[in-house]
Amino acid sequence: MLELKNLSFTVSEETGSEKEIIRGVDLVVPDGKLVVITGPNGGGKSTLAKLIMGIEKPTAGSILFNGEDVTDLSITERAKRGISFAFQQPVKFKGLKVIDLLRIASGKHLSVGDACLYLSSVGLCARDYIDRELNASLSGGELKRIEIAEILSRATKLSIFDEPEAGIDLWSFNNLIKVFEDMRRDIRDGSIIIISHQERILNVADEIVVIDGGRVKRRGSKEEILPTLLGSASVSNFCTGAGNKEDV
Repeated sequence: MLELKNLSFTVSEETGSEKEIIRGVDLVVPDGKLVVITGPNGGGKSTLAKLIMGIEKPTAGSILFNGEDVTDLSITERAKRGISFAFQQPVKFKGLKVIDLLRIASGKHLSVGDACLYLSSVGLCARDYIDRELNASLSGGELKRIEIAEILSRATKLSIFDEPEAGIDLWSFNNLIKVFEDMRRDIRDGSIIIISHQERILNVADEIVVIDGGRVKRRGSKEEILPTLLGSASVSNFCTGAGNKEDV
């Protein structure tokens, strides 16, 4: 279980003033749940995800994971405790093959058969990708699905996806939805957080959290929250279409 307690994050601007991006966020993500965090561009969604992973450090508050205070732990230490993070734009590793990435992620010498199972689970034909290099020859959608296969190979307790729909084509997006539906169905003692504007991803959620102005504005089941988002002119811009804009 993930717990955020009075979490805040402030940055210094060029003018010398300070800007508060995250403002006293309290949030609990229980095991066995897929939670989608949404809200207007610039509302602080991606920053919150980076704070959870340790990419950014909070200026106040605490982060607890399975009862342990991980606020001051590094990205590496959080990863060892079972937290994974998928970036909007997956990192490319020239010269590194897909099977090597999966072996590194899993922490063991995966057999080709096991590696192929992870690739197949994200809708990739394993024999076409197992020996491919992680370079510019792969599309954005292919890289994102390989990144998800990497997370699956780690069997992490908390998987965080930052706007996975950004920059991918419709075909890849449809496959991505299927992957998330399968991951949701197979959740046991872990949890999933997805940062997204996308209505179809919101529809996969057990719970939706709306972040605006660095604060939690609303949270609840998708049945409770999604109709209010779709009916609100102020937020309708982030519930349609594949989002390609970066959030704060």
